[in-house]
Amino acid sequence: MDKQVFFDEYGFTDNDLKQADISWEELLLIEAEYRKIESTMRELGKSFIDEYLYDIEHAGIHSYRYRTKKTENLLEKIIRKRKENPEKFKHLDHTNFHKYVTDLIGIRVFFLYREDWIHFHRYIVSRFENNPEQYVVDRLNDFDEDPNHYYIAELPKAYKRPGDSKIYDGSEIEIITDGIYRSLHYIVKYKGYYVEIQGRTLFEEGWSEVDHDIVYKETMDDEMLRDYSGLLNRLSGLADEMSSYFRRMKKERNQDGFPE
Repeated sequence: MDKQVFFDEYGFTDNDLKQADISWEELLLIEAEYRKIESTMRELGKSFIDEYLYDIEHAGIHSYRYRTKKTENLLEKIIRKRKENPEKFKHLDHTNFHKYVTDLIGIRVFFLYREDWIHFHRYIVSRFENNPEQYVVDRLNDFDEDPNHYYIAELPKAYKRPGDSKIYDGSEIEIITDGIYRSLHYIVKYKGYYVEIQGRTLFEEGWSEVDHDIVYKETMDDEMLRDYSGLLNRLSGLADEMSSYFRRMKKERNQDGFPE
């Protein structure tokens, strides 16, 4: 990988590496090690889909998609995380990065209605061991080396906007209200690696994709784009609310004897 091309792509300088306390040589070693397991990551992603999500109705979802992390995105994330939280990630290197980066395999599941999250949640916690005593605190020392031990590795999380309707059960999932982001998050240990699962409605996914394409990275400091993205986020939330009202109205009318 060419250092300057990478720097230009992500807006990094040598000072960012200094702040992250990581050398370019170490990043190249991480790149080389990751390329050795990339095909394994792809196969594990396919295997997870086939085993747990292919039957979407059984899994309680509308649809899904998955990806393995691109090498450039992996290096960008490592630099960013080491800058943001030096103590937590100071021991990350080419021998153990897979113990720290939990989204080498990323899966997104989609719901037609926001409140349908509960069907997938109950499904996934019924298929994987969900013992709080096994939740990972220390990414290095808490890593379970047994590839045959499948379990949920962190407390499931639900990110919501302030003012969103109450649909999540706080006894089953951690609820985080800290901005405009809406998503469910699960970290599952599967065949020796972590798999990150995100759950969103179709409207939430549409906003997220536009926001990532237009606002993320180079234009993060553009105030007007951020404002427009916030407006689109509110509209997507309103669309989700309206969809739920439509379904509730249909249900009530059917109960009252109206024809379908």
